Amino acid sequence: SGIWQFMPATGERFDLKQNWWYDGRRDIVQSTRAALDYLSYLHKTLEGDWLNAIAAYNSGEGRLLRAIKKNRKKHLPTDFWSLDLPRETTAYVPKLLALADLLKRADDFNVSWKPIINAQVVEVVNIESQIDLALAADMADMTLTELYRLNPGFNRWATDPDGPHFLLLPTDKVEQFTEKLTATAVKNRLRWQQYKVKRGDSLSVIADKFTTSISAIKSLNKLNSNVIRVGQQILVPLTDGKINSEHLPQQVRAAANKSLRTKLSHTVKSGDTLWDISREYDVTMSELAKWNKLKKNAVLRLNQKLVVYKSANQPKESANNTNRTITYKVRRGDSLARIASKFNLTVSDIIKWNNLAGQKYLQPGQKLKLKVDVRSS
Repeated sequence: SGIWQFMPATGERFDLKQNWWYDGRRDIVQSTRAALDYLSYLHKTLEGDWLNAIAAYNSGEGRLLRAIKKNRKKHLPTDFWSLDLPRETTAYVPKLLALADLLKRADDFNVSWKPIINAQVVEVVNIESQIDLALAADMADMTLTELYRLNPGFNRWATDPDGPHFLLLPTDKVEQFTEKLTATAVKNRLRWQQYKVKRGDSLSVIADKFTTSISAIKSLNKLNSNVIRVGQQILVPLTDGKINSEHLPQQVRAAANKSLRTKLSHTVKSGDTLWDISREYDVTMSELAKWNKLKKNAVLRLNQKLVVYKSANQPKESANNTNRTITYKVRRGDSLARIASKFNLTVSDIIKWNNLAGQKYLQPGQKLKLKVDVRSS
């Protein structure tokens, strides 16, 4: 996800926070910092070979290391051009080199580039506390869509209560925004209203209705449990009418990146599950289920048509090239949690793939089937 296409596990590895409020993989500043750290790490790990480092970033560190190991066993060279890598990667690196050469020798190729003014146009502003993003947009004299385009890491109507407490703003908006922010007390940076609990309400129902989290409501109202009474008055967020859906940030991002998304139709084949299809198109199960109004555990019908919205810059074959079903031999000291962590999987998936429901312990030598994404393993 994000401009540098971090997988969740890799993002976490490079300190990109990911939770209900915020996804650092989409934060322009933080994800760029992480991408540079990752490339530097790959460059160092791969003995200073930049082409191999770039290839590893594209296809996955594990995939690249396995290709190097394979060539070494055969006493073959281990430079990028000699490695057996996914088709996407073997095309990606030469394209990048060609583009760099084109930029460097534009006159030789009779190519003219539109000049980019060497001037700062955005600035990171420390807001020091959680803030309603509609209010922040008003303070900066921007539309909410413009604010989300610069700050796509925020998933909800407000910034994360636990930080990061930063916003990326146009340089010419910073002074005005800072003045208004300073004049607004921290307690007034979020808008709240009293809500009277009705029959049938629960904290999850109310959280969904007001696009917030159960934990945020409990914290604000000092609730020690999830039990609420009919008629009870609680404080809930007063979200601006412009952001009355918890999915607006995703909608804004989709609009901003419309050219990067392609609507596809997938015909269900024998044995297909939502998990398999999500891996094939490099999307999440939640997204796939939502697009098709299905539950995550839905049983698919043969020849059923599913809608998939896929990033145009990620060829379909890339997922096929980077997903593998492997057989793992249980070692002494292994547990489901340990194996899941090692391969960036979930315990529930391993149990499902291997019919382990009810089995309490693993045995050394036991063989497990794992569906592994080699980019994040």
